Amino acid sequence: MTHESRPETPGPEPSLSPREAERFGECVLPYLDAAYNLARYLVRDPHEAEEAVQDAFLRAIRHFGGFRGVDGRAWILSIVRNVCFTRLRRRRAGGEKVEFDEEIHSDEEQASGPEADLARTIAADSLRRGLSQLAVEFREALVLRELEGLSYKEIARWPECRSAR
Repeated sequence: MTHESRPETPGPEPSLSPREAERFGECVLPYLDAAYNLARYLVRDPHEAEEAVQDAFLRAIRHFGGFRGVDGRAWILSIVRNVCFTRLRRRRAGGEKVEFDEEIHSDEEQASGPEADLARTIAADSLRRGLSQLAVEFREALVLRELEGLSYKEIARWPECRSAR
């Protein structure tokens, strides 16, 4: 993470009591990689994703006193999402739209062997290209569900997790 960037969230310097810092380390820090993964897919730039995650974690520290859950995964990913969407809104006014072609993006049977491995590699490349063409809202849902393993229920409840906006 870069140390040169400033957080987008104005406010007091973030600080936690030793007890809160320990709880933050248990509830939120384990999801640092997931936060970066989501940010990278949303903003499409590794450097900007690092900055977004840094800003999100500063915001999370600042608002951790209001966190009442045990599992901070959905909470921190929601904050990362908000930071990324703010950055994207600032970067561009319009959204990109791409039609979904069922024939191109359909699942195939799982097989083993070199040909199957090559087919999976090609499919993964196709997935990355397809994700890059989706509007950010659709990319977000796919990344959260398929790459980060959130349930549809967790994704649907995200408005409840946005207390640190």
